Amino acid sequence: MQQYTEQVLQLLTEQKEGWPLATKNFAGLEKVRTRAFNFDEVEINVQFNPERIVSSAAKVDAKSIEARPCFLCSANRPKEQRGIVIGSYSVLVNPFPIFPQHFTIVEAEHVPQQIKGRLGDMLELAFSLQGFTLFYNGPKCGASAPDHFHFQAGNRGFMPIEDELEKLKNGASQKLNYLKSDVWAVKDGLRNFLLLESAEKDVLEKDFQKIYENLEAAEEEPMMNILAFYEGGKWKVIVFPRAIHRPAQYFAEGEGNILISPASVDMGGVLITPLEKDFDKITQEDISDIFKQVLYSKSAFNQLIQKLENA
Repeated sequence: MQQYTEQVLQLLTEQKEGWPLATKNFAGLEKVRTRAFNFDEVEINVQFNPERIVSSAAKVDAKSIEARPCFLCSANRPKEQRGIVIGSYSVLVNPFPIFPQHFTIVEAEHVPQQIKGRLGDMLELAFSLQGFTLFYNGPKCGASAPDHFHFQAGNRGFMPIEDELEKLKNGASQKLNYLKSDVWAVKDGLRNFLLLESAEKDVLEKDFQKIYENLEAAEEEPMMNILAFYEGGKWKVIVFPRAIHRPAQYFAEGEGNILISPASVDMGGVLITPLEKDFDKITQEDISDIFKQVLYSKSAFNQLIQKLENA
């Protein structure tokens, strides 16, 4: 597996200099406002990022998708957008960034956003892009292009969860000894998720397949968000089983409305609010309620653990 970190960073520099949309939006990150909320063992940073309205408010129903050209297909991308090819994927600068270094990693073919059979690709890309965390948003878990398969990548150290894992492993977690990789079921009081670690790619793929098969079935695929990175000679993969796509606040009218459509970065501890009104008014109670709605409940998570033990 080849390293591509330097090449993609050079691409970012060139795109920020030569692509006006990227120039504007990456410069805009310097003005992004944040608020930090502490929940015992974990931290959630709320980010006011108006350019992310494109993703947060994206219409992802079948009719809306059919009515628009696919913006990830090479024929429909902006003429200024260039990429670096890694296998069957192209690494593109994301022109609506959350991270100071933010990329979309796009499959060459126009195929649906479904992770089955592709975790190995995610792990290879994570190895090739060390210094980055890769993430996958399911078709109804934050992906604004559920019709075209893609990952995203952002610079490591941006999401609080990356620095919280060791503490959570030793505290709010249960080690699952019946899988081949090192697996922890983490219940941190805000999120219920699985953490897998291994230096062996094949082992991680097999364990992930077991998890996939035991998640609740959904229309396209079991609902989930995934984070993955390579560090210290092994991969770390975080799987967030999802219960629903968007919380009740997204659809509420009047004062109760909060335009938040949680995806992987939100699960990692950076909650994106594209509207200033929501950034200003959101409370600790709102954040806790949103996570409880969109992620597996404690009982559903316990059932998943039991299923895995009996698989």
